[in-house]
Amino acid sequence: MITNDEKFQSVKFAIEQRKFFADLTTAFRLFNGFYEGYPGLVIDRYGETLVIFDHGKPGEANDIIQQIGRWAMEALDGITSVLLKQRQGSDAEMVNGILIEGSDVTQSIREFDVSYALDLQLNQDASIYLDTRNLRRWLLDHSEGLQVLNTFAYTGSLGVAAGMGNASMVIQTDLNENFLEIAQKSWDINHLDPGRNKIITGDYFKVTGKMRHEERLFGCVIMDPPYFSTTEAGRVDLQRDVSRLINKVRPLVAHQGWLILINNALFLSGEAFMMELKSLCKSPYLSFERIIPVPPDVTGYPNTILDAPPANPAPFNHPTKIAILRVFRKDEQK
Repeated sequence: MITNDEKFQSVKFAIEQRKFFADLTTAFRLFNGFYEGYPGLVIDRYGETLVIFDHGKPGEANDIIQQIGRWAMEALDGITSVLLKQRQGSDAEMVNGILIEGSDVTQSIREFDVSYALDLQLNQDASIYLDTRNLRRWLLDHSEGLQVLNTFAYTGSLGVAAGMGNASMVIQTDLNENFLEIAQKSWDINHLDPGRNKIITGDYFKVTGKMRHEERLFGCVIMDPPYFSTTEAGRVDLQRDVSRLINKVRPLVAHQGWLILINNALFLSGEAFMMELKSLCKSPYLSFERIIPVPPDVTGYPNTILDAPPANPAPFNHPTKIAILRVFRKDEQK
């Protein structure tokens, strides 16, 4: 049986491999226990705050979590607080996070010279997804002059990246208005033109249906849905029903525009997802362009990875599978 000291040493070793990320961003993963030898424990850094996600039974890992928290406050430069999120907690406070060290949490982070507002205790997540960092970089580089629609926007980091990439217009839509308030804060702290930003609180199926009726077109549409959800207007199921979701927004993409798809279904293999995309791309009006890899701080490194995900993500490098498609409109074809 692995002792707590051995686990602690493996955590320290994994953290050592991530030091250079501080040059790119103030938010990055320090330890991914699901792949690096301690299933259930994930540790991220968000500015001055260390966030520990405990996916195990409450209390089982308390000793090592407290040990990591004390060590981080002493050994990690700039860390002033440690937040614990108990994913199987019995009440919202435990799930959203409780401070076990320090008194204040980080309010924003910077990544590729872009600022993103945070509310680390807003919900069970940390209000920004680290696995889509490379996609934010892509949007910074490819959004010039485009109208961008960000569906299932969450706290809007992808839309803000597009705005910082000089998109002509960014529409962010999500069912949860509290998430979208963070999106607005991120837009504001970057001093972006308020006239290029629109926030829509609403159901994906209703919002996109209205836009189809209005014959709206966008140079880039982003679809980053949750793994599973149901509303009165429709169902999201990334394991079994991706094509239907895609076909809801495909008519909103302008000729030669981008359709960005993110599928984080843990038990859906990369091969199965690619087969579905290739089936859709048999049409002359849709082509597969490229994969956006998940950064190595999230995936782990060859010398730190000890376990594999439950479904092989290849040709993607992580269960968060990010693909970019190109759309061609029939009414524009000659």
